[in-house]
Amino acid sequence: MSADVSPVVDRDRMMRAIDVAGRARHRASPNPWVGVTLVQLDGTIAWGATQPPGGNHAEIEALTSADNTVGSSVYTTLEPCNHHGRTGPCTEALIEAGVARVVIGIEDPDPQVAGTGVARLREAGIEVTVGVAADEVERQLRPYLHHRRTGRPWVLLKLAATIDGRVAAPDGSSQWITGAVARADTHRLRAESDAILVGAGTVRTDDPSLTVRDWPPPELRIDPGGVRDPRRIVLGSAPAEAKVHPCLEFDGELTDLLDQLGGDDVVQLMVEGGPRVAHAFHHQRLVNEYVVYVAPALFGGSDAAGLFAGAGAMSIAGAWRGRFDEVATLGEDLRITMLATDQASVEG
Repeated sequence: MSADVSPVVDRDRMMRAIDVAGRARHRASPNPWVGVTLVQLDGTIAWGATQPPGGNHAEIEALTSADNTVGSSVYTTLEPCNHHGRTGPCTEALIEAGVARVVIGIEDPDPQVAGTGVARLREAGIEVTVGVAADEVERQLRPYLHHRRTGRPWVLLKLAATIDGRVAAPDGSSQWITGAVARADTHRLRAESDAILVGAGTVRTDDPSLTVRDWPPPELRIDPGGVRDPRRIVLGSAPAEAKVHPCLEFDGELTDLLDQLGGDDVVQLMVEGGPRVAHAFHHQRLVNEYVVYVAPALFGGSDAAGLFAGAGAMSIAGAWRGRFDEVATLGEDLRITMLATDQASVEG
């Protein structure tokens, strides 16, 4: 580490890069959403974030925004690429720009990178530090890292229920259990996903459009072009007149579907189906992240539909356990995020 830069300063600058990366979350996939803080010799700071596929990577954005890159320090959340893809290698751009130091959050597990970016920078005489704010970067890039390590998308199962764990009344009605703020947040999850999946039963009952029409809210909208809608997948057949079209209709093994989607650059799959679809993914241990919106409401009986439809654990010892990651208040509702802890099962 440079003698004149403390670990506290390094971490602060990396946290700012993480914040910048968050702004690229909705547009970067299947590329990683990366942020960069570039500190010039005079202390002036430039930033960069990954552009949509085919556009600049975060490092190039920061270099382009800076006045003088010679001798500068670059803080990037992910190891710079070292290969030719839609764009040229970021390593070569950093070398040509004359930067003196590159601080990296984590190495990139993509086989095309996987340490070669770090090696190339060091070969060029650039000081490289790896591992600053690594836990925070890992958290931000979980779907991307999972996809590159397993070849399958990160599976996010979204559920909405009353506080007694019910998702629909005995008459089948379920709109709306949660309030407007929680529903808009669901659209944020859709915007962060490359594909969204429901069952044919949900299509027939609710006829959802599965768009991101409520995200971002007007006060956060920067790009007049809006956010792209995720690809739509239906387990089974959708009626010809359903709003979900165009969609992929799938009838087969869920593991085969995940392999297919992973190979087709789907980094995150959001499952938004009913209790049977939720049970199918959960029962096969294919869920990486559970997001449950809980409303302050009670059906107060056992005849309303539960979160899952299908056989469950026969004893408390057999109950599946994950790890709570976050609890947030959204209007009158709660959002509870739980992660699967047995990655051996979810990573195939």
